[in-house]
Amino acid sequence: MMDKVSLHGIDVYAHHGVHPAERELGQRFVIDVDLWTDCAPAADSDSLNQALDYTAVHACINETTAGTSFQLIEALAGHLCRALLGSFPVDKVLVTVQKPNPPIPNFLGRAAVTLVRDRTWFDAGRGGAQ
Repeated sequence: MMDKVSLHGIDVYAHHGVHPAERELGQRFVIDVDLWTDCAPAADSDSLNQALDYTAVHACINETTAGTSFQLIEALAGHLCRALLGSFPVDKVLVTVQKPNPPIPNFLGRAAVTLVRDRTWFDAGRGGAQ
């Protein structure tokens, strides 16, 4: 059985983008993650020691996003997948990186990319690739 823990709407100010001004000035990114893990020990014990600590997950996402710089949101999403699979006892992650108000004329929406990666991908050596 596989359970899922979700954190949606993580708001991070960072310096990612193709255009030099995006990387210099920075902008908001909104990140959603779903993490598949076994929640049975936490459900049975009601103990944080047995749970996936989503405060630590949030900190990892915040630090990883703000502490790196990529041209593409695809690269940022891949880096987040590697960080989450490498740092937490999860079997699969779904990471969505949203870029509100991208520099596209006459466009008021968001650009977004979603990646799904699992433990097999990570263990096959993709987790260490940049």
